[in-house]
Amino acid sequence: MSPPNLSRREWLKRASLLGAAAPLGIASFPAIAQLALQSPEQLIPREATPGLPGKLFAFDPSLYRFTADEEVFLDDIEQASFLYFWEQANPKTGQVEDRGSADGGALRNASSVAATGFGLTALCIAARRGWEEDKAVRDRVRITLDFALKNIQHQHGFLYHFINGETGQRLLNSEVSPIDTCLFLCGALTCRGFFDDKEIQGLATEFYERIDWTWVLHGGPTLAMGWLPEQGFLKSRWDTYSEMMMMYLLGFASRTHPLTPSVWNDWQRPRFEFDEIVYVGAHAPLFAHQFSHAWFNFRGTHDKYTDYFANSIVATRIHKMWCLELAQRFPDYADDLWGITASDSEHGYAIWGGPPAMGRIDGSIVPCASGGSLVFMPKECIRVLQNIREKFGKRIWKKYGFVDAFNPLTGWASSDVLGIDAGITLLMAENARTGFVWEQFAKNPEVAKGMELAGFQPNLKS
Repeated sequence: MSPPNLSRREWLKRASLLGAAAPLGIASFPAIAQLALQSPEQLIPREATPGLPGKLFAFDPSLYRFTADEEVFLDDIEQASFLYFWEQANPKTGQVEDRGSADGGALRNASSVAATGFGLTALCIAARRGWEEDKAVRDRVRITLDFALKNIQHQHGFLYHFINGETGQRLLNSEVSPIDTCLFLCGALTCRGFFDDKEIQGLATEFYERIDWTWVLHGGPTLAMGWLPEQGFLKSRWDTYSEMMMMYLLGFASRTHPLTPSVWNDWQRPRFEFDEIVYVGAHAPLFAHQFSHAWFNFRGTHDKYTDYFANSIVATRIHKMWCLELAQRFPDYADDLWGITASDSEHGYAIWGGPPAMGRIDGSIVPCASGGSLVFMPKECIRVLQNIREKFGKRIWKKYGFVDAFNPLTGWASSDVLGIDAGITLLMAENARTGFVWEQFAKNPEVAKGMELAGFQPNLKS
């Protein structure tokens, strides 16, 4: 029997089974990093972010520019993370492993469509930076998209959360997942924007236009979190602020099965308060403030409710402050060592974070918490990542970069890398450096259309 009415986050807990059931020096300065430093005009233009509370910020943290040494370090992280998506993808299907050994190793053929979406975007970054031959990258993109269209089980264009990377068949009795399908779609659209390749563009377009967004409404005002063949739609809905903004925006812009733009007003934006600072928050790990921002550049815009980029900066700073308060219980947390988001733990996959606290916090550190926040607080986040690498060395830095999580107090460290966690670090590092993912994704006209239909407008300059 299938568990009843499981949300996406509840299904994420099942992801730990994928690992449990499976057998189990700084790089030289690359030419592309030198080019970026020598040609600052190629970097993204930046203006101050309005709406940051003076109580938290003496200056806008996102205006920070990386030093030459920091560019070297970030390039090292990005290349290691990309190697995961290159090696831990089935070469015949392109589907990326949900998780893999941090030291490398054989494929487990347990893929998540979300990891593959990050992987598609990673291929664009690799092509731009010359990490692999252009033809090999394009071939991988074509294989990935073609297999997804022809071989992965779907319902109304939506894919199952976990699949066999060799066959495309459903795994773990997982749900048809709108959010994970959307993460795949974001990767496909990034490829459509970046590659001047009619076949790639056609495959990505076909995938997008096959999705029937209205089906997932299931008679309600907001999207259902998923669908199971054994019982139908899950009762829980995407009805409150989280990582799901990208899903609605792309749904509005669909040419074939669009959502009504008024749906943008039908989900809640809860007001959280910490140290007398009010912001839009979520009862969810920190990735809720990151994932949509990996592709949609919300910087300098707002809808009638808030400036989501500024809001994520505030949420990230508050998360750091909250971690530092936890230092009374967990003395490893410090100004240069903080960050908790959904990840592996000593006791399996954990949906943890805060504030307010969720999950059994135990002093663990999750590198992608700061890695995925590089566009919001680059100076503070890169300091954390550098400290982790320097202080803990080979115990937490492996072939594919950082292990998923580790606990300095107990000595435990995950043996795995998770695709979505390596992915958010890679994409946000690239966006913080050059804005490349934002730029390529925005080449799709549906991106601006979706934001326009949701009522986004440029911020007024002071």
